[in-house]
Amino acid sequence: MLHLLTTRNLFIGGVLLRVGMLFFGLWQDAHMTVKYTDIDYSVFTDAARFVWDGYSPYHRSTYRYTPLLAWLLTPNVWLHATFGKWLFVVCDCIVGALITRILKARGLGDRAIAAYTALWMLNPQVATISTRGSAESVVCAAVMASLYAIQCRKLALGSALFGLAVHLKIYPIIYALPILVALDSATYGMASKPHQSKLVNSHRMSFFAVSAGTFMVLTLLMYYIYGREFVDETYLYHVTRKDHRHNYSMWFLPIYLEFQSTNSFVVGLLSFLPQVAVVATLGFAFGEDVYFSAFAQTFAFVAYNKVCTAQYFMWYICFLPVIWPFNRQHLIFKGAVLLCLWFGSQGLYLQQAYRLEFLGENTFMHLWLAGLAIFAANNWMLQQIVTNQQIKPLFVTENMRPEKNQKKKD
Repeated sequence: MLHLLTTRNLFIGGVLLRVGMLFFGLWQDAHMTVKYTDIDYSVFTDAARFVWDGYSPYHRSTYRYTPLLAWLLTPNVWLHATFGKWLFVVCDCIVGALITRILKARGLGDRAIAAYTALWMLNPQVATISTRGSAESVVCAAVMASLYAIQCRKLALGSALFGLAVHLKIYPIIYALPILVALDSATYGMASKPHQSKLVNSHRMSFFAVSAGTFMVLTLLMYYIYGREFVDETYLYHVTRKDHRHNYSMWFLPIYLEFQSTNSFVVGLLSFLPQVAVVATLGFAFGEDVYFSAFAQTFAFVAYNKVCTAQYFMWYICFLPVIWPFNRQHLIFKGAVLLCLWFGSQGLYLQQAYRLEFLGENTFMHLWLAGLAIFAANNWMLQQIVTNQQIKPLFVTENMRPEKNQKKKD
């Protein structure tokens, strides 16, 4: 069976999985009470229709995204209602293709590349999120493309893609810290000696100028067209967001109880400060290995966030295939334990959510306790992954190649 594990077969299987789920979703939407399509997809389509008719996408209430997304999805209106889902599936597969290239650049053999890429391409949760109509794969593709371009020393391209990613969704801004750490003079190959480095160097300045410039050009263009409403809905809303609906976050019940109270600001601040501290610490400590730092940062960001849904998991799952080959935990045994803990803690929550949503039972306290269990499980999992990770620098110079003549890991 191992001879069938090739990148080509993997992508054929991954594409067939997504196409099958997409058509199953169409059937479920037409024949079942519980719909397959995510409610956000209806929001995207309505916003695209407003744009197509010459209006602001923010005429659609709850549209909290850049107008670029609505522009991209205008074929939903004039071509076919499922266009956006196909686009998200394509971006999903682009992420898979980037993962294979990154793994090859990190020294893995063909069979190992196929095995680890399967963590993304054959992941049913990833495929479900894209085929239900969530746009997370677009952001993931922009992020992975930016980091890969920087790894290939195409700094201008990588910086521009990073600016685009931050414009699409603000959370990738946290990766700026590890990227700046990685663009050290010595590790990037600028210094004449391995130990030499400069706090401010031309590559860090170039990254900042191009990425910030790209972000500002796109943002100012959207502001020019749509005004203050664009800033409020796309960016400021997510900073001041208070979501009283139940979600995986351990903060949902305190926010729910204090939703109309003046104390809600305090709850928001209490959730924000530890999140910033942990994310910044991870970014600085492991910045030399940008992919691992980005994974750890995102994992912590989602775990500590005051709102957490299943779509957010894609933000860090896309990094998992490129960091797991360098983790000292055995994939089958310890990896299986972590996977069971991850799914098991979510299962506890979903069981209580089902009782609330479909049986009408008051399970808010149980939901909150399940959220605490998810938070505790995520912290333990992150600690296990961090302590067992072998740091793999983004840039490897000749001075850093003790294994230069060794065979590639297969």
